[in-house]
Amino acid sequence: MPTPAHLDPRLLRAFVTVAEELHFTRAAARLYVAQQALSRDVRRLERELGAELFLRTTRQVTLTVDGERLLPHARRVLAAQDDLLAAFGQARPLLVDLNSPNLDTGRRVLGRARELAPDHELMARYESGLTRAAAELLAGLLDVSFGRFAGLAPALRAGLDHQLVRYEPMAVVLSEDHPLAAREAVPLRALAGETVYAGAGNTRTPEWTDLAHHLFAGRGIEVAPPAPLAVGEEEFERLMAKTGNPVLAVTGFAAMPRTVVRPLVEPVPLSPVSLVWRRGLAHPAFDAVRRAAAELAAERGWLLRPERAWIPAIDESISEPVTYVHH
Repeated sequence: MPTPAHLDPRLLRAFVTVAEELHFTRAAARLYVAQQALSRDVRRLERELGAELFLRTTRQVTLTVDGERLLPHARRVLAAQDDLLAAFGQARPLLVDLNSPNLDTGRRVLGRARELAPDHELMARYESGLTRAAAELLAGLLDVSFGRFAGLAPALRAGLDHQLVRYEPMAVVLSEDHPLAAREAVPLRALAGETVYAGAGNTRTPEWTDLAHHLFAGRGIEVAPPAPLAVGEEEFERLMAKTGNPVLAVTGFAAMPRTVVRPLVEPVPLSPVSLVWRRGLAHPAFDAVRRAAAELAAERGWLLRPERAWIPAIDESISEPVTYVHH
């Protein structure tokens, strides 16, 4: 077995979990990853070691001789890593970016994670935008964030991992005197001819503006040109009154004074929300966050799509839902 210059502990953990379960589906559930992603990690480890670690048939998975030889070494490496994390994990909190106080996905995940890991400190902050947060994730200034992973630039995605958590139905925020405000839901075709604000020019949230461009393409809806970022309810209300432009949002967005939030329909556009972190992140509370996201997604049906749902093709190809199993 050749000796590689470096082995990612994540690959070793994938190997050990499959070796213990001898079943890729159960191992993926334990690790809260897609089975396809787990299989890729095992294949990558096999390539790096130049050895086949498992014999796979349609009926069973068994360890090869090289797999048996690797297993005790891998367990010792992971035990040492866990000891190291335990020693230093208490020195700092896990820093979790929730994007905005008006969004509840990250807040719910953080709340559940705190219940699962009561001995660890998980700190919330609000950066408002995955692109801005991604740069800080890569720099080690932030641990995890939430947002549309497929909307990040490829150079940013290359250093990050993600776990799809929720398909959030999208909505528009309307002034209460807007002609569409009287409707319980707004068909997309009713926005034809409208100019809708979707954060254009905000360097923190280009992934959101990109989603709007995908959604509005061919429907006669324009993305509003860049404007100064409105901070606070008063500024938001003033700018909405001045421009009259609807604002693209999600259905869980809290209405501001003199505005209403109306879901979009026909089709129902979905905003894919992922938990996002730096590859190789090691923190004793991190597993609790991933478990919390998985549990809530399963309990609340966050990954179920309504009939006539819409998401961009690039999100379909990048964001693979995970089948979660409760233990």
